[in-house]
Amino acid sequence: MTSSKMLRSWGPPLAFIAVVTAVLLAIFPTGFPNYDTMYYLLWGKEIAQGMSPDYGAPIAPTPHPLYDLVGAVFSPLGDGSITVAVVLAYVSLGLLAWLIYRLGKEWFDRWIGLLAAFLVMTSAPVLSNGLRAYIDIPYMVLCLAALLIETRKRKAGWPVLVLLTLAGLLRPEAWVFAGFYFLWLALNFHLAPADGPDDSAPERRAGISLGRLRIQLRESGIDRNLILMACLTVAGPLIWIIFDLITTSDPLYSLTGTQETVETLERDTGPLDVIIYGPRRLGEVMQWPGMVGAFFGVILTLWTMPKRAAIGVVSAAMALLAFALMGASGLAIIPRYTMLAAAILFIFTAAAVLGWRMLEPGHRLRRIWQVAAAVTVALWIIWLPNQYDLLSTVDQDLSDQTLVEGDLQDLVDEGAFFKPGTEDVRCLPISVPNHRAVPRLAFWLDIKPSQVVSTEADGLQSGGLFLAPARPFTIEHFVLDPGDDTRISSKPPSGSELIAGNRSWKLYSDCERTGSVKPGPTP
Repeated sequence: MTSSKMLRSWGPPLAFIAVVTAVLLAIFPTGFPNYDTMYYLLWGKEIAQGMSPDYGAPIAPTPHPLYDLVGAVFSPLGDGSITVAVVLAYVSLGLLAWLIYRLGKEWFDRWIGLLAAFLVMTSAPVLSNGLRAYIDIPYMVLCLAALLIETRKRKAGWPVLVLLTLAGLLRPEAWVFAGFYFLWLALNFHLAPADGPDDSAPERRAGISLGRLRIQLRESGIDRNLILMACLTVAGPLIWIIFDLITTSDPLYSLTGTQETVETLERDTGPLDVIIYGPRRLGEVMQWPGMVGAFFGVILTLWTMPKRAAIGVVSAAMALLAFALMGASGLAIIPRYTMLAAAILFIFTAAAVLGWRMLEPGHRLRRIWQVAAAVTVALWIIWLPNQYDLLSTVDQDLSDQTLVEGDLQDLVDEGAFFKPGTEDVRCLPISVPNHRAVPRLAFWLDIKPSQVVSTEADGLQSGGLFLAPARPFTIEHFVLDPGDDTRISSKPPSGSELIAGNRSWKLYSDCERTGSVKPGPTP
């Protein structure tokens, strides 16, 4: 491919991604790695040092092999790996916007794609999680990239499965997608006409019939290519199990550990909660105008242009099914796990607004579609003040949390945790208000996360260092769950000495019964 062809091919998407990334950076300049991502960077650093990741801290997140390995790759950068995580977060949002645009364009037209990308990029949960560098946005990017490849080339095969394998090292829902996609590759589906002879019927190979639907093994049968597809299909869960076995000696550690964390945090989970809370969690991402618009869009596009709409409707249904299966199996039912389905459904919300343009003038459903579009737009206009408040809250929360976490890093950079003139931690353990501070201090001080104790989970410790919030503002903006602020301890142990502080934090020492610790790898 010549340079001019490459520029024409790659220039527009790269420009699109760059513009979206730049706009997000200008409006929301204070993105940072969240609690989970800090752990992945920390565990990656431990892996790079030849150690097993320390999963011993209370309420540690579920390890995700791909992000742990990414953390290991960037660990030589030291604190620079945090910057890399933030850059990846912004770029991932840009990629997400471009993929939604392209899918909307491929399924319908460019204006529907642009509106869908705008709706996704103005969803408060998508921005909130994306700018905090949650793994969910890269996961969505991988899944949607696979969907785009399949949209452009039916039964594309291994490129789709490779992307789903990578996605399956971030979220187990991708295993479900890979499994169904393999069946789509391995089988042929033929729907006989309702009446009359079926001149297009395939030859009578072995298969099953479900009414008018005939399902058969593909014409080439079980060959080398199909075996490769099968290997790629099982690669995601198999690699995850092997990763858990190597790092913990328990092949099901991620599953059982996640279930225990869900129980500890009292998350909604289980089959009944999927039915009760699942639609609400999707609604928190899309908001009710988006939900209503998606309903209109799905019905109208399936009715008038089923071949265009089918892949999107099936994809959204699969994403919702995978979410339901994970929730029913004991994983948390939370809004960010519905974001993939929401992103796809936003394309149908956009189609509800603009899809009538694709019908011929005089089409019997064109007027009905225009009414549905007007209703959807009216609902968004009514909702606009609420949407502004949601986005303002995202911006303010990011700014406030960045301030509090920046003050904590300032204490580290000023040497408050070290013996004067050395790089030795004054003493251990370090008691912190809640578990949010655990991975950050462990990463910055180069100690194990199990050496940082959450008073919220383990109670007040005697001896060591004690980190306390200096003001209510710190408590309010340094919580992981809405109820955490009632369990944060701000009183140091009796007899401890205040050794450092700033507007957000106070650091106390009670090192008489403990010794200093040199940072670095621990056997």
